[in-house]
Amino acid sequence: MKNVKRILALVMAVVLCFALAACGKTADKTDLDYVKENGKLVVGITDFEPMDYQDKDGNWIGFDAEMATAFAKSLGVDVEFVEIDWDNKIAELDGKSIDCVWNGMTLTDEVKGGMECSAPYCNNAQVVIVKASVADKYQTKDSIKDLNFAVEAGSAGKKEVEALNLKFTEVKDQATALMEVKSGTADAAVIDALMAAAMVGEGTDYADLTYTVGLNSEEYGVGFRKGSNLAEELNKFFKAAYADGSLQKCAEKYKIQASLIEQK
Repeated sequence: MKNVKRILALVMAVVLCFALAACGKTADKTDLDYVKENGKLVVGITDFEPMDYQDKDGNWIGFDAEMATAFAKSLGVDVEFVEIDWDNKIAELDGKSIDCVWNGMTLTDEVKGGMECSAPYCNNAQVVIVKASVADKYQTKDSIKDLNFAVEAGSAGKKEVEALNLKFTEVKDQATALMEVKSGTADAAVIDALMAAAMVGEGTDYADLTYTVGLNSEEYGVGFRKGSNLAEELNKFFKAAYADGSLQKCAEKYKIQASLIEQK
């Protein structure tokens, strides 16, 4: 009987050792390991020219799209772009339906509190969009107080109109906010300055719109799951890309070079 008990104790000890080893292995797995095992980096985006938008063939292009593709390649994995509900971006990350948010994302306190963020790589601001025919009436923050705004849900633009106690309607994305102003269903919109420079004014699909009041100044970053080591990997990638000039070259291609932040 004693021998049987010893054998059972030995078997249980061995099983326990294997279980602990397996748990340790799981605990030691990093976010980088997870992405490499999946063979792809899933990037959460919205339609946001010049950062992420589609060409005539439906391929995602733009400054952020190109840099995300290059980063994935540096990790030895493919890239996959997924359009997300911007208001649910942190939940999308935590649920692992995406691996990062890379879409001209403003580094707000909410973003930095809920994500592991990269170093900032672009300067930006939130600007007011109105029809060009009435732009001279809306050149100050005080002058826009009676306008009805369209803003992207969960965006930095929404935060700015809330801070000013302005009337607004939430829409899917910034492109939709522009359409609301063009159609006359909203008096104005608040969008990113980089998007405004690319999509509004002469030579664009929104030639009848313009931007007037700047509401703030801000910086863009890329967000990963909280605690993810991919943020540091991206910081290294940004530094290398800045050093070899590829970051600047891509910024020039999409005409955002004046907003690029030096990566040291």
